[in-house]
Amino acid sequence: MRERGLNIPALRPSSAKLAAVVLGALACALVLKPLAPAAAPPEPKGDAKRGAYVFAAADCENCHTDKKAKGAFLAGGPPMVTDFGTFFAPNITSDKKNGLGSWTWDQFHRAMREGKGKNGELLYPVFPYPSFTGMTDQDIADLWAYLKTVPAVAQPSKPQQAKAPYGIRPLLAGWRALYFRQGPLKPQGGLTPEQQRGRYLSEAVVHCQECHSPRNGLGAIEANKAYAGNPVGPDKQDAPNITPTGIGKLTQADLQDMLKNGLTPDGDALGGGMADVVEGTAKLTQADRDAIIAYIRTLPAKPSTPKPAKK
Repeated sequence: MRERGLNIPALRPSSAKLAAVVLGALACALVLKPLAPAAAPPEPKGDAKRGAYVFAAADCENCHTDKKAKGAFLAGGPPMVTDFGTFFAPNITSDKKNGLGSWTWDQFHRAMREGKGKNGELLYPVFPYPSFTGMTDQDIADLWAYLKTVPAVAQPSKPQQAKAPYGIRPLLAGWRALYFRQGPLKPQGGLTPEQQRGRYLSEAVVHCQECHSPRNGLGAIEANKAYAGNPVGPDKQDAPNITPTGIGKLTQADLQDMLKNGLTPDGDALGGGMADVVEGTAKLTQADRDAIIAYIRTLPAKPSTPKPAKK
C-alpha cells in the first residue's frame, strides 16, 4: 500500500539533532537485540470482490496510481513531498519483478500488520501502517485476493528520497518504539455496534485520523488532538477539524452528501485529497457511511489545530 504523504512541520536544527539522538539510541537498542518476526496467521480464504470493497475504502488507487502523469493502474504513485523527503508509493500490481507478484501471504500480512517490507525492512510511516495494522485478518486476506487480480505492469517502483538522517531505516525502530502499536483494533467500550463498525472503518481502513490530526516534530499523530484538524496536511492542504467542534452544525444529510457525492452543504465540491477519498467512500454501502458518521459523532469536541506562524 502507499506510503502516504504527510506534510509535517520541519524540525528546528536543535529539535532535529535531539530527535536523531533519541531515535538513534532507541534504534541501537532494538537493532542490537532484534525481535523474531511474528508468524502470520494461516491465510484465510480471501474474497476478491470483498477485497475490492476494502481497496476502495482504503483509497489505495489514488495513492498507488500517478493519475496526473497518466500512469498505469497501481504501477506507482505520484511524488509525495514532505519535510522528511520525497516518497513514492510503490508498484502493487501482480508483476513478479516490480510488484507484488512474487510476494507471499506472510509478507503481505506483515506489511499491513507490522509495517515491514518483503524482506523485513522497516517501512516509512508515510505508508499508513499505524492505521492498517488495525484491520482484521479477513479484510487483509480479501484485499490480498483482490490485488492478485490486478494486471501486471512491468514498471519499477521509484526509490524513496528521504533526507538525512531519515534515510537510515534502522532509525525507524526508535520511532516505532515510541509511536507504533500493533493491531488488530480492539473494540472500544460504550459504543453501539454501528459505532464500533464506524470506528473500525474510520481508524483502520479509511484512516481518517492520518490526515485530520496534527503531528509532532517526529511526524507522529498527537493522540490527544486526533481528528482536531491539520492545517498543513497532505500536499499542504488544510485538513479540517472533524470533531463536533468542526462538524457539530452539519446535519446527517450534510455528512452523507459529503461522503457519497463530495458536496459541501453550500454546494461546493470537496477538493484536493478529500476528493480522492470520496471516490472510495462513495462506493461504500450507505450503512457503512452512516457508521462512519455515527462514530465521528462520538468524538469529544476539541479545539481546532491552529495554523503555524508564517516564517
